[in-house]
Amino acid sequence: MPLRHAVALGVLHGPAELLPISSSAHTTLLPWLLDWPYARLDGQQRKAFEVALHAGAGAALAIHLRRELLGELAGLDAQRLGVIALALAPPALAGYVLERPIARRLGGPRSIAAGLALGAVAMARADARPCGDANPLARAQKDARALDGLALGLAQAAALIPGVSRNGATLTAARARGFSRGAAQALSWHAGLPVIAGASVLEGARTRRGGATREERLAQLTGAVSAFASTLAVARLLQRQLRDGQPLWPYALYRAVLAALVVSRSSAQ
Repeated sequence: MPLRHAVALGVLHGPAELLPISSSAHTTLLPWLLDWPYARLDGQQRKAFEVALHAGAGAALAIHLRRELLGELAGLDAQRLGVIALALAPPALAGYVLERPIARRLGGPRSIAAGLALGAVAMARADARPCGDANPLARAQKDARALDGLALGLAQAAALIPGVSRNGATLTAARARGFSRGAAQALSWHAGLPVIAGASVLEGARTRRGGATREERLAQLTGAVSAFASTLAVARLLQRQLRDGQPLWPYALYRAVLAALVVSRSSAQ
């Protein structure tokens, strides 16, 4: 893979990871639409590169949220610990059991388009409920309980399906559970960090055991650094917009349009 493609995918990954539009879908679809060599790499090579992108984005997000995370650690109690554990357990278990079957059977353009479209419908429906000033009963982040953690965990497990989007699924789950848009976004970002970190460590160990070539490692490092930089650059702006209660329907519309484009392109081939 040319390093300029690794840079482009890394730069794209930052905003795609922080928005509910599926970073993995964009990492797959952009090379497919532009006929880049990345689209012809074997599954394990693409997976290793994608996890490198997630690692870079996750590191940047942790730096951006460091004050919030330190505050949460200082006030960690049994209730919050339970929410974190329940948000982490389903994706960890699903990843261990279903990662390879999903990789074998899903991940093509049409299945990604289906994930984008179905996720768009679910997100638009969940976000249609009143929030903020229109709903004084909307829940805040501190109101999260065990069932909310489980809902976030199941959403993150469902996001193993390409195109669904981890951020989109957790936003949908949180909004469906009655959280305000700002609280839903905070819960989504915080719940995602342990999953990103765990997947990065696991895939890093696999890459070392698999004996990746120097060129593959360089491409992974380039992508990770690019994703780190782009995530850090856009995190503050996106956090402000999303936590100010911006509606999610524009992202749902974008996902639906992208899914239609992929289906059209796939049918024409």
